[in-house]
Amino acid sequence: QVQLVESGGGSVQAGGSLRLACASSGDTHMTHCMGWFRQAPGKEREGVARIYTGHGNTFYPDSMKGRFTISLDNANKTLYLGMNSLKPEDTAMYYCAAESDVWRCATFKDYTYWGQGTQVTVSS
Repeated sequence: QVQLVESGGGSVQAGGSLRLACASSGDTHMTHCMGWFRQAPGKEREGVARIYTGHGNTFYPDSMKGRFTISLDNANKTLYLGMNSLKPEDTAMYYCAAESDVWRCATFKDYTYWGQGTQVTVSS
């Protein structure tokens, strides 16, 4: 089992920045990848960024490239998401997730382990 706890969300004006953190514990050595996802009210959950815990390779969907940066501090078992030039449409609950299955990592969807989420609200 892997436990994930997000922090760093809050309210910010458009154009501002935030840095989310996700502290992990438990069987983290089994984790093959970690990712950030978000879900806005009335919308489906979408992937924001993914990182492989071993080699550090990252992936961003085209819609997320340029303003989001995922990083992983393996020593402290903490995942980060840097967010710049925030827009009102970035308002959502942001979730940290982890996965140990190689194939499921690649799908970038239904990961096994999830945090409780942290709310990001961007006002215009």
